Amino acid sequence: MNLPSSFLALRSVSLACSLALGAAAAVHAAPDAKLLAAAEKAQPAVIDNLKEMVLIESGSLNVDGLLKMADVVEARLKAAGFKTERRKATAGAGADIVIGTLKGTGKRRIMLQGHMDTVYAAGILNSQPYKVDGNRIYGPGIADDKGGLAVMMASLKILADAGWRDYDTLTVLMNPDEEVGSVGSGELIATMADQHDTVLSFEPTAAKSVAKGESLLLGAAGIAQATLDVKGRASHAGAAPELGRNALYELSYQLLQTRDVAKDIPGVALNWTVARATGPINQITEKAQALGDIRITQPGAEKKLEAALQAKLASGKLVPDTETTLKVEVGRPAFVAGEKGRALGEKAQAIYKEIDRELALTPMTGGGTDAGYAGRSGKATVVESFGLAGFGYHARDEYIEVDSIVPRLYLVTRLLTEIGKQ
Repeated sequence: MNLPSSFLALRSVSLACSLALGAAAAVHAAPDAKLLAAAEKAQPAVIDNLKEMVLIESGSLNVDGLLKMADVVEARLKAAGFKTERRKATAGAGADIVIGTLKGTGKRRIMLQGHMDTVYAAGILNSQPYKVDGNRIYGPGIADDKGGLAVMMASLKILADAGWRDYDTLTVLMNPDEEVGSVGSGELIATMADQHDTVLSFEPTAAKSVAKGESLLLGAAGIAQATLDVKGRASHAGAAPELGRNALYELSYQLLQTRDVAKDIPGVALNWTVARATGPINQITEKAQALGDIRITQPGAEKKLEAALQAKLASGKLVPDTETTLKVEVGRPAFVAGEKGRALGEKAQAIYKEIDRELALTPMTGGGTDAGYAGRSGKATVVESFGLAGFGYHARDEYIEVDSIVPRLYLVTRLLTEIGKQ
């Protein structure tokens, strides 16, 4: 096709302008040299801190280990100038919650949160010791969430040393029971978060080996538990089985009846994960129970699920004269960052580009997080996953990636200074 020379000239000018605009857009702000240098200088101390914490076994029921963890983090908060206090968790094992507060000269009220407990049983270091292997450092709880704690404390120390005070109140909360649902600290997290403008939560981000790149989390499922109890009638399994009413059979039937109910309800998922029955082997089962894991990504979806389950249970039974009851208990609430959270995440993305790194914003995950408690009322702007890049949490050979330490320190320190300017 032949085009007039004037059109070709105009197109050339237009193309040149587009290229110039594209080049300008590709140029991002230069990094804050002082903060980046401070982050690089802090890396060896972060690694030392990680080793110190990993060598403390601090499973959610290990009160002695959790008290040692509390001692470590409290000492570091004090070294950064924080006034500290401890409160006992109101339920569960009853270990200490560590709270640090610092007054500044600015306007914003900022809270940072992470957890000291891990999922691992006592003695885990015998089979999964702390070890360094190239860019990876292994150890139980090193990513979830001791890496997050290390980043948090080192970032606060960097800013304290720099004389940063552009905040009204800076609060740190570290709880001892996140891995068991924050049963004794969740309400405190929610209450304290409501007294702040912004909450940064320090769970880990995924390692490069399992994800395209690091990310921040803008949503996480709430958690609830369904309990299905069936009461039948016991009888001799050999001499008079016909006189019994087998609760185990009825439970199995109802599990199959209800397994797909959640698929028709937006914002909720149900998986029956535990089943058990009581009684001797030579007796028709009188009682049986199943537990179900419920994940909630839309407020109120669990109530719709419970109603649908009740309707399905009422629609019929396999074994006559059995009684089936259902209970749904909601634990950690869902986390949805909202528009303010997304805007904060986009600010974090721009900061990461200053050091030529990409940062994704993950809209939702099926795992629960204390960001759900922090964001429950919607008063605070909450974003999750400011901890280190890692993998293997809740499994074997948990690790962090060493080359994520400096970027994460830079991200947190720069983002806090930006929040302080608001």
